[in-house]
Amino acid sequence: MFRSLSEDLQHAFSYGNMVTRLMIIQSGVFVVTALLSAFLPSFYQADILPWIALPGDFHTFLYRPWTWVTHFFIHGGLWHLIWNMLTLYWFGNITGDLLGDKKILPVFFLGGLAGGLVFLLSSLLLNSPGGFAVGSSAAVLSVLFAAVATAPEYRMHLILIGPVRIKFIGLFILFIDIIGTQSASNAGGHIAHLGGALFGFLFVALLRKGYDLSDWSLPKNFNKQSPVKRRSLKVAHKSSALTQKTNNENSSSVIDQILDKIKLRGYESLTAEEKEILYQASKKE
Repeated sequence: MFRSLSEDLQHAFSYGNMVTRLMIIQSGVFVVTALLSAFLPSFYQADILPWIALPGDFHTFLYRPWTWVTHFFIHGGLWHLIWNMLTLYWFGNITGDLLGDKKILPVFFLGGLAGGLVFLLSSLLLNSPGGFAVGSSAAVLSVLFAAVATAPEYRMHLILIGPVRIKFIGLFILFIDIIGTQSASNAGGHIAHLGGALFGFLFVALLRKGYDLSDWSLPKNFNKQSPVKRRSLKVAHKSSALTQKTNNENSSSVIDQILDKIKLRGYESLTAEEKEILYQASKKE
């Protein structure tokens, strides 16, 4: 049984998209930390958690800088993990369809860093050090709001509610986190969430202006005089039908018109031809 489970996970990790891989990593880390917390609670709380959770005290953080990354790969409980993984699954696949699978990891990773930075700055500026931050909520919200910023009119079908535009889901989550900043128990966590959400918006805004934060490669023949290459926003669409109609229609102006249409009416309003143009444009990235 365990061998079969291992083979299934290896197959899913090897052939799944980035959302699947992140979910496997996050769930695997949770299993390890949950077992340690259950069977060695004192050891875990005193000797492990303080070294992987992001401390609210900036002075402590200076001696544990790696926690800026490790904190958003651990969770405080099963429901914390489930909520983040469901949100990542729903909105990560939307973002992957709209922007391309290669954008998921940078948005997730940089969004988690942004949330951690906002958490540290809030503790420092508000002079309220203490506690620590754990969980991938800021990273997940960065992915969520990248989808909202790209196609706010995109509709999701919610149980007992029906089709809802994702911009309203985003606004509801923002409302909850803004109120949560006044919470006595987890104000820093909600502030971190807002940092991740803001980064998701910023990522797409810069992408529309031609700056791709997911492209960390240097341009060819890079020197002090050479300008950094600007890249335009391209939306990907998973389609099984390939056509050869990728001529002058997939110019920058046409792509911008299609993106504006997505923004106003949602992705589902596109014609099959427009979806194909976006798909072919994404392949040239």
